[in-house]
Amino acid sequence: MRIALTADHAGVDLKDELAAWLKEQNHDVLDLGTNSHESVDYPRYGAMLADALAEGRAERGITVCGSGIGVAIAANRNPACRCAQVGEPLSAALARRHNDANAIALGARLIGVEMAKACVTAFLSADFEGGRHQRRVDQLAAPSSQRENA
Repeated sequence: MRIALTADHAGVDLKDELAAWLKEQNHDVLDLGTNSHESVDYPRYGAMLADALAEGRAERGITVCGSGIGVAIAANRNPACRCAQVGEPLSAALARRHNDANAIALGARLIGVEMAKACVTAFLSADFEGGRHQRRVDQLAAPSSQRENA
């Protein structure tokens, strides 16, 4: 599977650890940076992840900042991206199963490497269940005026 990874300066170390680990598992990794601890603006990296997914350059995405919140918000501005901020494996699996999430956001200041790996494993191994969940995912892409009575 081709997996895009991004991070801001707070998440670069965790991103790099995950990239190496994913490569060991024979995943194709698209590392979009950042690659240093120099301060950068997290919205840019959330947007870059979403763009990679929207353009088909990756099947799944992982983005990392200090809390995971900022990059998730930024990534979700792109309607082609459904990014869930997760901190434990059950949320990561449910994001795939029920929300058809194609990306997860991790908080490097909140979880360690092993928990991050457990989240990524749960995310990558879960499948979208479809069914009643598909209707709800379709509503996510609809303008708010169309969701009102759905």
